[in-house]
Amino acid sequence: MAFASIVGKQASAVIIGPEMLLSNRRVQLVILASRHALPAIYPWREAVEIGGLMSYGPNFADAFRLAGIYAGRILIGEKAGDLPVQQPTKFELVINLQTARTLGIEIPATLLASADEVIE
Repeated sequence: MAFASIVGKQASAVIIGPEMLLSNRRVQLVILASRHALPAIYPWREAVEIGGLMSYGPNFADAFRLAGIYAGRILIGEKAGDLPVQQPTKFELVINLQTARTLGIEIPATLLASADEVIE
């Protein structure tokens, strides 16, 4: 319903937010964007791996590594309340060229060069 409304308003693209509800529905979101030929950018690389156009967001493997270090500091006796708030430090851009071609979008070479991964 939301995608039909977006298309009805003649949106030329959509940005999907990082909410957990949307993360759990990422396959459905990619299918809907594809069905409506609507370019979309996602916060999760997994969406691009299954056919989404592109993603930009935190590298979750790095975030989990940082969480492990944080937990280790607590386990050796540091007080959790004394530790600084941790935020992601590594972000990645992933582009799916096959999806771009299907949508008739030419990705600039400079953007492809700055991508962390390009899926052919």
